[in-house]
Amino acid sequence: MNKNIEDKDFLEILKGRHIPILTLDPKWELLFADEGIPEDIRQKADELNHLLSVQSILRGQMKERKRQKSQLLEEMVDLRGQARQTEENVLIEQELQRHREQINECNQKLEELTEAQIGLPTQIYELNFSLMLMTMDLCYRDMQENTDKIRLSNEWIRQVRIELKKQLIRKQESEFHNYQIYQYMHDIFGPEVIDVFDLEYDPEKWHPVLDDKPASGG
Repeated sequence: MNKNIEDKDFLEILKGRHIPILTLDPKWELLFADEGIPEDIRQKADELNHLLSVQSILRGQMKERKRQKSQLLEEMVDLRGQARQTEENVLIEQELQRHREQINECNQKLEELTEAQIGLPTQIYELNFSLMLMTMDLCYRDMQENTDKIRLSNEWIRQVRIELKKQLIRKQESEFHNYQIYQYMHDIFGPEVIDVFDLEYDPEKWHPVLDDKPASGG
């Protein structure tokens, strides 16, 4: 892992800050779209997803137990009202006792579920925090590699541009030399003779010339 990411002061600054659950964000996996999620990061993500699943199940069970308890309490209120309206309340009392037992069972189960969840938020935060560090480390390493490639490409482009300028100057010089030679040939041999040779050698196709002298290259 990058030394900067392992720095204690750096980690202390991050500790306690809100970090979104990475595996719940579809964009997180897009960070690994090119080469796929590395095995160590995949394992960490699986651990996190498992704890999130456990937490979701426990919360669902708590919600259901609270619903059951609330319903039982409402039924007990109705039963007590019925008991006040009749002298034969033995059956009602038995039903009330059954409700009390069920409520006690709900309370006990709620305590167990609460206890089971006590450490989960911390475990989830720490796993997500670790996953964030692993993700950031990989992303910044990838970005550094890309930056190195960009620098190499920029240097290659710079060298090619320099070479292109040199070649353009050489091309213009060669074209101008052709122009000079052609003019001297005209002056020496005359246009009638040169026209005969032009038919044979086709200078416009094979020997391009400049109409004007090129500017001197700096």
